Amino acid sequence: MTDPVVKTIAELRCDYHASSLRRSDLEPSPFAQFARWFNEAVSAGIREPNALTCSTIGLDGFPNSRTLLMKDFGEDGVTIFTNYTSRKGREFDANPVAALLFLWKELERQVQVRGRVEKTSRDESEAYFFSRPYASRIGAWASTQSAVIPDRTWLEERVAKFEALYPDEGTPDCVPLPDFWGGFRVIPETVEFWQGQPGRKHDRFVYRRDSGGTWNIDRLSP
Repeated sequence: MTDPVVKTIAELRCDYHASSLRRSDLEPSPFAQFARWFNEAVSAGIREPNALTCSTIGLDGFPNSRTLLMKDFGEDGVTIFTNYTSRKGREFDANPVAALLFLWKELERQVQVRGRVEKTSRDESEAYFFSRPYASRIGAWASTQSAVIPDRTWLEERVAKFEALYPDEGTPDCVPLPDFWGGFRVIPETVEFWQGQPGRKHDRFVYRRDSGGTWNIDRLSP
């Protein structure tokens, strides 16, 4: 018996015509180039343009990937926040490297960031944590992120416990920052910009940081 689903998936394709990318279009710094593309994604109305796929080296040697939200970027790197005892938190501790991938499919663009990982300062983590809605701050306390739990009721009871412990008083610090929660920053070693092109002849440029801190740019074959 044939499987028509497999044939249908194999035939799924589209050509890319939204834009092109030339060496002369690029900023000297990958951070400036990223800022330009990110702002264009925001202006295009893309939902959650700060969404990214984060890949780590698992403790078992297998790669792990998950979708996260970037909360800051600049010359020092890309910042995310999480539970430090989560699976990715433990993986960052064991192997402090990561690959991040932004996909803005409506613009037919991708950006890949690869680099070393470090924790943000307590002050940076606190500043972001206090900017979060009350429910999200409570959720950080209630979640034993990545751990096996018995059921949904267990989680809801944990939420109720911390809501009682830290009632909503309408102030940013009515829920304190947990010691086990904070930021990680990915410090880029390479940043690749990908622009889709017709016939799979995509434009790809990679910025590589040399030992002196200078960024060199190369065009890659699609």
